[in-house]
Parts: sequence; structure tokens; C-alpha cells
Amino acid sequence: MTESLFSASSAAEESYQPLAARMRPRELDDFFGQQHLLAPGKPLRDTIAGGKLHSMIFWGPPGVGKTTLARLIAETTDASFQSLSAVLSGVKDIRGAIQQAEAVRAQYGRKTILFVDEVHRFNKSQQDAFLPFVENGTIILVGATTENPSFELNNALLSRCRVYVLQALDNAQIAAVIQRALLDTERGFAGKLAISDEALTLLVSAADGDARKSLNLLEIASDFVSLADDGGTRVIERAQVEQVITTDTRRFDKGGEYFYDQISALHKAVRGSSPDGALYWYARMLDGGCDPLYIARRVVRMASEDIGNADPRALRIALDAWEVQERLGSPEGELAIAQAIAYMAAAAKSNALYKAYNQVVADVRSMPSHDVPLHLRNAPTKLMKEQNYGAEYRYAHDEPEGFAAGENYLPQALQSKQYYHPVERGLELKIAEKLRHLRALNKNSPLQRYAENTPEQQSNKEKPPCSG
Repeated sequence: MTESLFSASSAAEESYQPLAARMRPRELDDFFGQQHLLAPGKPLRDTIAGGKLHSMIFWGPPGVGKTTLARLIAETTDASFQSLSAVLSGVKDIRGAIQQAEAVRAQYGRKTILFVDEVHRFNKSQQDAFLPFVENGTIILVGATTENPSFELNNALLSRCRVYVLQALDNAQIAAVIQRALLDTERGFAGKLAISDEALTLLVSAADGDARKSLNLLEIASDFVSLADDGGTRVIERAQVEQVITTDTRRFDKGGEYFYDQISALHKAVRGSSPDGALYWYARMLDGGCDPLYIARRVVRMASEDIGNADPRALRIALDAWEVQERLGSPEGELAIAQAIAYMAAAAKSNALYKAYNQVVADVRSMPSHDVPLHLRNAPTKLMKEQNYGAEYRYAHDEPEGFAAGENYLPQALQSKQYYHPVERGLELKIAEKLRHLRALNKNSPLQRYAENTPEQQSNKEKPPCSG
């Protein structure tokens, strides 16, 4: 008796499928979303309808139907379907799949769609293992990835596949996915379960564009609903959904595509003088679990790269916000970072310092190691003084306006080089005005060192007398 009960229990467990698996679309017309690819006349739909399959990469966030779409393509085109997970498989598994595909083609004349989930997890040699069989048509490779294929797939494989970008479902599509599960009599909850409008709104928001997640949350929420007194339909209310959503798990993927997309959006919103956009992406990153200290470091970078001397206060404000986060943590620190972000988004912008620094670095790396001019060298010893180290150096504080007009502080070969070009915004207006005045003093000074002379000319010319 015990054995038969155990056997029955095992059979039930083996036959159980999660709601998300049961509700997979069975036809292309039942597939939610991706109308930019699957609507009549769109490229992927035409490819499927014509039966002229090619290897492809589905790139998109989790829960948008990459696996389901690959299965539907195989069923629609009467192709054999095999599936591998790059997380669990190796070259041996790839060889086995290829052998099976060759057998299917030899025995039945059918094409094989080899679906590789998380294909970006395969290393270069594993990816290369597909190449000859994609090339000779043994398999139609359909890879699924949440990461940018340009970075994660090698060029040889990428050149043999067409990339299709799948998009997160919008709120209306997620709501439709949930309602279909509630109304489906064969695979869903028809007649047994309903959901209030408020609970549906909360569930859709929590799913965050992920259809699979929406169905998983719906299934879990159904376990929290008491049986109706009359045995009729149970109703999921907001309280049950709140019980399910214990933590906020938005799409973020620290270190992955979403991570870099969002920090890029934050930086560009600051650069573009949009406090609203900058604060939105900041909040999104925090919502996704990003470390506020990472954002604080990036904000310091923005202060120098995009604001610079147009408003030097931005750098100090950014550093203060970083310190508040380190010393007080959340939520005080997060608010301080928000203050810095909003300030910098509204501040005057200049990338003059950023460009000047990059140009100097490029020149230093590409040019010879120019000597320090003698007049700028330190002379702590008698020998150095005898070699004219520091000779004729002019002490700027002793000069009119505290400026040694005509002096040069670059290597002789770079005497006319100008790296820093302040913009006509913010404090750099004043800086630009001052530098124009100082350059005019240089130009008109009879003491201009190296004035419009080549090094050869300068060496043969008697140096003008200098004070200091």
C-alpha cells in the first residue's frame, strides 16, 4: 500500500509542469509581443512562412519568449528540434547534437534547429565547434542571449547568423498573458481563479516586462488565496500579490548589458542637462540593486569630464555626496547623490579639460621624451648650477600682474602648442577671457622665450636678458 502511494506521488511530480511551461504559445499567432519581427510582412515572419530558414541569434531580456519562438519555428517549418544549454553543455554535447542532426537529415531529409540557450556562455572554441555545421547546413543554429552579441560572440559565428532583437513586453501585453492564463480551460485557471484590478496592476508592474515571471508570480499568488466558501472562483487580491513580491527584482544584471545601458543613460542625461532623466536612471539603478558607491564614483567622473571648470563646484559636491554615502549609508547617502546628480545636470557644461587632458596624454605617448628646458629645471647642486639648470628662470610673483610675460613652460619643440580651450559657458567664460589676455601679453613681450624660432635658430640667437 505504501509503495503504491509513493509511486502515485512520484508520477504526479513527474507530470507536473509550472504554469509558465503549460502556457507556452502553440502557434505563432498566439505569441505575445515582438510584432516588429512577427507581424505579417516583417522579416522573421516572412522567413518562417517561406520555410527558408537561416541561423540566427535572439538577443533580448529574460522572459520575452526566445525559447518558445525557436520551438514554434521548428513546428511551423516541420524541422527537428534539439536544445542545449550553454551553462550545462560542452563540446561533447555539441558533437552529440550534430551527430543526431546528421542522422535526421540522412534518414528523414529534415532540417534540424539546434537551439542553444545562453549561447554567450560558450567560450571561443565551443562557439567555433558550430561553424562547419552551420556552414554546410547540417544545423540551423538558433542562439539565445541576454548579452550584446557584438561583445559576447566571436566574429566568425556572428557573421554566419542574423541577429534579431527581442523586446521586453509592455504592460498591456503582460496583462494579456496573465488574463489568458486565468481564462484558459485546458492549461490555466478558467473558472477557478480571478484577479482584482488592483492586484493585476501590481503583478504587471512586478513582472517588469518578463512574461515568464508574470506567470510564475501568478501561480505562487494562487497558493495564498483561500478556497471560496461556495467552491466557486477564488480571487487574488492586492494583499496576496504583496506577499509574493517580497523583494524588488527589476531587470538590472550587474555587470551585464542592462547595467551598462543604464549607467550610460544616467551619464548622458547629466551631460544633456536633464535633471529629470538623470534622476530617473539613478533611481532605476538603485531599484535594480546597484551599489550607490559605484554610482557615486561615476558621478565624480561626470563632474570632471562634462562640467570641468565651467563649474568647479560640481566636483566638490560630488565628493561630498560620496562621503555622505560612505559615512551614513542609505537613505541619507542616496539622497545626497541625487542632489549631486541634479546639480550637475543643471550646471554649465564643458569638456574642454577632458579634451585637453586626452590630447596631452596622446602626445606624451606618441612623441619623443622631450627634455625639460634648462630654465625650468631644479638646481640643488653646484654642478647643476654650472650646467645652467634653472638659469634665467623668472619668478612670476615678481613680475607685473604676477605673470612672466613671454615665458614658455613647454618643451621647446611644443612651444606653440595649446591644449586647453575653455568654452564660453559658466566660469570658463572668465577663464577664457583671462587666458586671452595673458596670451596677448606673451605675444607683445620682448622677452618671449623661443618666439617663433626653430630650436636651431634659437640655439644660434643670443637670449634676451631676463630678470629673477
